[in-house]
Amino acid sequence: MSTCATASRDLDEPLAGTAATARTWLLLEQPGPWGAKALTSSHLDPEVGRALEAAAEGTGVRVALIRRPGRHADCHGPARRRVYVAHTTPGNAWLRGHVTDEPARLLDLDFTALGAGDHGGFGTPHTGAPLALVCTNGKRDRCCALLGRPLAAQLAAAGEQGVWEVTHLGGHRFSPTLLVLPHGYAYGRSETHSVKEILQAVRTGRVVTEGCRGRSAWGRPGQAAELAVRTSTGEDAVGALSVARTDGSAPRWEVTVDHTDGRRWRVTVAQGASLPPRPESCGAAPAAPARMDVVAVRDVAMHGVRGEIPTTVTSE
Repeated sequence: MSTCATASRDLDEPLAGTAATARTWLLLEQPGPWGAKALTSSHLDPEVGRALEAAAEGTGVRVALIRRPGRHADCHGPARRRVYVAHTTPGNAWLRGHVTDEPARLLDLDFTALGAGDHGGFGTPHTGAPLALVCTNGKRDRCCALLGRPLAAQLAAAGEQGVWEVTHLGGHRFSPTLLVLPHGYAYGRSETHSVKEILQAVRTGRVVTEGCRGRSAWGRPGQAAELAVRTSTGEDAVGALSVARTDGSAPRWEVTVDHTDGRRWRVTVAQGASLPPRPESCGAAPAAPARMDVVAVRDVAMHGVRGEIPTTVTSE
C-alpha cells in the first residue's frame, strides 16, 4: 500500500527544519476517539476547544490533546485529566503538570505570558520521565495511525513512563513523528530503539540529531541552522545553542546561532522545493513542499568571520 510516508521515505526527504513551531505547548488529556480537528471533534466540549484555539492564536502557544497508548473505545472516560505545559526556549525550558476536572478553567491562563516563558505558577514542576509524544491521529492522516500507534504501544510496553499519544505534530509524511518535552525537539521516521536512545540522551542533558526535525522554539530556518551547527561541531548538550536572530526572508535567510561559551556561527539557509512532487498527506495531490537548504555554516569571531565550516546539511 502506497502512503505519503512511504513516498517520503523512498525519496529520502531530509527531516531537518520541518518541526512544528511553538515556543510553548499546552497538552490536555482527552481519552476516547479524536476527529481530524481534535480540539473540536472529540469528547472535549467543542466550545472549549474552539476557545482554547482562539486564546492561543498568535501567542506562541500550541494546544494539543493527549491520551495514553492503548485501545480508545468510544466512551467518555474519567473526568479528571492530566494537563502539561512546556516552554521550550533554551535557558528557560520547563515542564509543569496539573490535574483538572474542568478543562474550561484552562481559559483563565495568560496565554501571552505562557508563550513568553512565564508559567505564572501553573501546576507543579514535572519531575518524572521526559514526555515522548507520538502522533497517532489517523483521522488527520492514516500514516499517523498505521505507524504512530504501534510505536507508542511498543514504547509503553517497553516501560517508558512518559509516553503519550498526541493529536497532531505536522508532517504526516514523516510518520511516525515524535515530540520530546521539555526541550521541544521533534523527530521523524522514529523507531522504538531510536526513541529509547533519544529519551536516554534527554535524561543526561543531550540531544540526538539523527532523525531530528528541529527544536519547536525556532522557525524553520532556525531549526535547520541549529541542527547544522550541531552536525558541524558535534555539540550535543541540550542547552548549549540558541538561535540569536534570523535576518532576511524567503527564499534566503542569515541565521545567527550562539553557544553558551561565547562562540557564534552565521548560517545561510535557502528555501528550495522538494522534487519530484510527492503527496504531503495521504490522498493529497502530489506537490513540491518547501525545503530548508543549509548553504554555509560560518564560525564568527568577535571582529569578523574566522572561517567557513564545510557542510552538506540540507533540510525539508
